[in-house]
Amino acid sequence: MSTTQSERLRELLEPLVSSQGLDLEEIAVDAVGRKRVLRVVVDSDTGADLDRIADVSRALSAKLDETDAMGSAEYTLEVGTPGAERLLTEHRHFVRATGRLVRFQLAEGGELVARVLAADDEGLDLEVPGVKGRKATARRLAFGDIARARVQVEFNRKDDASDKNDKKEEEA
Repeated sequence: MSTTQSERLRELLEPLVSSQGLDLEEIAVDAVGRKRVLRVVVDSDTGADLDRIADVSRALSAKLDETDAMGSAEYTLEVGTPGAERLLTEHRHFVRATGRLVRFQLAEGGELVARVLAADDEGLDLEVPGVKGRKATARRLAFGDIARARVQVEFNRKDDASDKNDKKEEEA
């Protein structure tokens, strides 16, 4: 049974990423002209700030150099996070999206935009925004009913209660 380079790299690097308190979300080796680019995407339940990304990048670079896992040809290592409009593919992604607005493509066809209120092993509790001044409605969505899901960026989101409390404490 042969494994791809990405699978071998995942086996090598995942324990190192985990030791930094992060999840290895994605790994890809791409050709860019004559050079190769190793893209590593990491995340955690609390997010990954720039310092954590830099730390894991240095650790991965050292590991790759010591093992020669990328071979002798030049390559560039890029380490980052999934981004604001991430595709949700794992259970942990849905848990992390709690409180966020998500666009769902449904398995039966159609689309739904809703806020994730909670995630459990079977599915999601959602709040579907009301249309034209109507109240939001609650909806349960099983994971099997989801074809694709992507977090949506919100520019005009009202602050939630915890944000307001934080601002009051800062002003005091």
